[in-house]
Order: sequence, then C-alpha cells, then structure tokens
Amino acid sequence: MTHPTFLERLQSGKLLIADGATGTNHQLRGLALGDAPEKWLFTAPDKVLGLHQEFVAAGADIILTDTFGGTAGRLAHSGLKADVFETNRRAAELARQAANGAGTLIAGSVGPTGQLLEPHGEMTHAEAVTAFAEQAHALAAGGVDLIVIETQFDLGEATAAIEGVRSATTLPLVCSFSFDMGKRTMMGLKPAQVARELAARGVDMIGVNCGRSLSDNLAVVEEIVETGAGLPLWVKPNAGLPRLGSNDIAIYDVTPEQMGEFAVRAVELGARVVGGCCGTSPEHLRHIALCARAAASA
Repeated sequence: MTHPTFLERLQSGKLLIADGATGTNHQLRGLALGDAPEKWLFTAPDKVLGLHQEFVAAGADIILTDTFGGTAGRLAHSGLKADVFETNRRAAELARQAANGAGTLIAGSVGPTGQLLEPHGEMTHAEAVTAFAEQAHALAAGGVDLIVIETQFDLGEATAAIEGVRSATTLPLVCSFSFDMGKRTMMGLKPAQVARELAARGVDMIGVNCGRSLSDNLAVVEEIVETGAGLPLWVKPNAGLPRLGSNDIAIYDVTPEQMGEFAVRAVELGARVVGGCCGTSPEHLRHIALCARAAASA
C-alpha cells in the first residue's frame, strides 16, 4: 500500500504528530549516564525498537531515528566501533520496522557535530559539510522519509548542515533551532533572524525544539510566526527544564496535561508538526496527540 509522502501530507493541510524524546527515555530504560543512545542500536536494538513502537502507539505520525549524534566526530567520541554508514542505516531500518507498514513517517535525526565552527572553534565549514553529507547519505540509504536537522544554535553550522544534506539527498528537509537562552540561541540568535535566514536557504520547514520552558518556547513560536517567513512550522519543546533525581537521572516536571495545553496553543498559532523533545514520554505524547488533533479539527 502506498502512503502519502511528508510533503503531500503538509500540502493537504494535515496536522502531523512527531514523537517524543530519545535520550532521556533511553536513560529511564537503563542507558548508562554518559553513554551515547546510538550504542543501543547494536547492544540493545529491542529497546530502541520498543521506544519507537510506544510512540507510534501514543499517536506519532513521525518517529525520529536514534541518530542525533550520528556524525563521524560524535560517533568516534562515543567509542562506537561501527562506521557512520552502518550506524545511521541501522537506525533508519529499526525505525522503519517499528512503523510496521502503517504509514508512519521516518525522520532522520541530525544533531550538531559537538564542535564549534571557525572562527569560534577549529572545525571548518567544509569539514562540517562533509560530516553532515555522510550522515544524510546513510540515513537516506536506510529509507528515511525526511531529514530533520535539529537542536541547532549557530547559523554557520546550520548552513553547513543544510548544504551537506542537500548534497547527499533530495529528501524533504526540516531545520530546527533550540532557543535555550529564553528567546535567543546559545550564540545569541533571535527567532526572527533564524526564520528569515532559514527561509532564504530553501528548507521545507522551520523548527523550534528543545529550549527552556514551555512559555519561552511559545514566545519563540509567536515571534517566528510574526516574521511571515511563509514556511510551515515544526514545534517540539522540552517537557520543561530538568532537575537531578536519584542516580543523577534527569527529571522533567511538566505534566502530560501541560504538554497537551502547549500543543493546543502551538496549533492555534499555525504549527503543522507538534511533538516533544527532552523529557517527553509516550504518555506526554499521547496527550499532545489528543489535544493537538482536537484543536486542529475545531
């Protein structure tokens, strides 16, 4: 059976629900502190698959691959023996297995390299482009439906990521920034500036993910909408800011009901994809899906 593509669903006006957190949920399920979630692709694939399946059951139309740290430098730093291609391809295939032919879209997650680009750091633009292209090629080979460049904070790196992904695949592309300094990114970028820059670079969707409080994220969404950039909006906030619980596991205090209320407001502002980032459990996502869909159909 042939299912509508990501862009076809957006063009139809359909609201899409993205999944919740990967790393924080893996930690709650036993991933050791300091270990990269990508390790579980090889040592505990059943747990990776299981989390994907829980998000699908909770109402996700889109699940992201377990590849946030899937560029070469981050994988080497994590001590993974597998190469970049195998890690990213395997993640895509596990996510596809969880979708089980139901039409759930698979998004290839592409996070920051973990290094600052020149002139703030040592990584060159060309090196970053190569790293992102390598990851995107592997994700595309694994069968993802779209690529999501997420949790960006620097326009230089985001630009390199867009260039790298576009050089490797023609898949739809989302670029999402994290405004973890309230209404600014770590590098001081404002939402309106990010929206204008991304629109000029030809991405298919602008995103806001991670960040700080729900109210801060909502203010960012409002500012992006006010720019009139003209691109559909992807919104995936944290379940608040973490605090350390027992065994140094992060605890997020925002309730599923509060995430649902946020989702309603995001939809009212025009968000076309809504989900959750760090701290967002399958139960959080269930409320997001129910509330967001009700708002979209009202």
